[in-house]
Amino acid sequence: MRECFDLLRRFDLRGIFLSPTQNGFLQFFRYAFVGGIAALVDWGTLFLLTDGLHLHYLVSAILAFAAGLAVNFLLSKRFVFRAQTARMHPAAEFAAYALIGVIGLGLTELILWLLAPVMHYMLAKLIATAVVLVWNYAARKLLYRKN
Repeated sequence: MRECFDLLRRFDLRGIFLSPTQNGFLQFFRYAFVGGIAALVDWGTLFLLTDGLHLHYLVSAILAFAAGLAVNFLLSKRFVFRAQTARMHPAAEFAAYALIGVIGLGLTELILWLLAPVMHYMLAKLIATAVVLVWNYAARKLLYRKN
């Protein structure tokens, strides 16, 4: 954790985002940052499809998930887990990454289904995002662990 705070204090963007690291706290910081970008894509797509095209929010959530997953995969490979990705065939890596994401999608759909009837679907999506962030990071960290 100290390494991350030192990099932030020095505003060392290369160290924060680009330098290879095995530091779990710094990887989680990067993952949360990348996840924030992917979440904006996911939420924006959800809102546009639901309010703009009038699709049902559960259908929109699936399509928005796909967009967010693609952004998350590409940015995570580049900024979070890049030192560990060379060991896997890209197709196998994406399939495993997507499987973890599909479980996250299931959690998202369940939370939306439970909460959207009692609160705005976007607030329910925010809660789901927090839960799924923890699931996705833990599962993907296991995926990229060293042999």
